[in-house]
Amino acid sequence: MPPSPSDPPVGSTLAAVRSRASALAPSERRVADVCLERPREVAWWSAADLAEQASTSTATVVRACQNLGFTGFQHLRMLLLRDLGATSGDDRERQEAPRTRMGLMRTVFDEVARDLTAALAPLDEDALDAAVAALARARRVVVIGNGASAHWAAAVAFRFVLNGRPAEAPADAVLQQVTARHLTPDDVCMAISDSGVNPYTLDPVEAARDAGATIVGVTGHARSTLVERSDIALVVGGSGPWSAHGASSTVVMLSFLIGLQVAVCEARDGSAEAAARSLNQVVSLLKPTN
Repeated sequence: MPPSPSDPPVGSTLAAVRSRASALAPSERRVADVCLERPREVAWWSAADLAEQASTSTATVVRACQNLGFTGFQHLRMLLLRDLGATSGDDRERQEAPRTRMGLMRTVFDEVARDLTAALAPLDEDALDAAVAALARARRVVVIGNGASAHWAAAVAFRFVLNGRPAEAPADAVLQQVTARHLTPDDVCMAISDSGVNPYTLDPVEAARDAGATIVGVTGHARSTLVERSDIALVVGGSGPWSAHGASSTVVMLSFLIGLQVAVCEARDGSAEAAARSLNQVVSLLKPTN
C-alpha cells in the first residue's frame, strides 16, 4: 500500500498506536496491546489471527484499527512491515554489539534516537500552529508541571524568559492554583503531564479555565483528562512503556518543549543572537567577583 498523507513517519507506527490506545473499548484495547507486544508477528498475521490472539472478533480488529487512525487492519499491517524493514539492520547490529559498557551506551542512544524519530507521529500540525500563536501573543504565560513533569515545566519557562517571552513555572502546587486563578482571557496556562491525569496538574488547569485563560495541554496520551480540558492539545510520544532502558520519555518531552519554545521565539520575531546575549548576561551574574 503506498503511503498516504496521514501515514505516520517510518518507525513511528507503534507510537501512533500507543498514543490512541487508551481511548479504545476493552475488546479493542486488547487488539492494540497485542500489536504493541508482538508487532513482528502481527505484521505477518491475518485479521483472523489477530482476533484469535486478542480473544475477540475480526470485526472488532478492523474497528480497533480504524479507531487507531488507520483505514483498516491491512493498512496497519503494511505500516508495521514497512517499519520492520527499516529497522531490521539496526536490530542485527544491536544484537551483535559487544556486551560492554560502551555497547550498552550505544544501545541506549539507539533506543532514544528511534523513539525520537517516532515521537511526532501523534502530533496535530494545526494544534501546534494554534499553540505557537497563543503562546506568542499571550500577555502572561504560566507553565504547570508536577512530579516528573515539574523539571520540564521549569526548563521550558526558563527558555521562554531567556528568549524574551515572559513566563513562570510555580513549583508549589498551592501556588500553582493561586496563580492560575489570577489569569485572564489574555493569558495562557500551559500544562505538561505525560500521563494527562495527574490531579495536581489538572486542578490548576481547572482554575485557569474558570479564569478564562487559554489552556495548552502537552501530554503523551491522545485521550486523557488533560486533552479533554485543553483548548489546544499537543500530543507527543505515546502512552505505555518506552524503550527497555526507560530513557526516551524525558528526552522526547524535553526535545519537544525546546522545539516549541524555538517556534514561539520565531513567531515573536526572536533570534538566536538575542538568546545568546541573554545567556551571556546570566553567566556574567553567576561569575564570582573578587
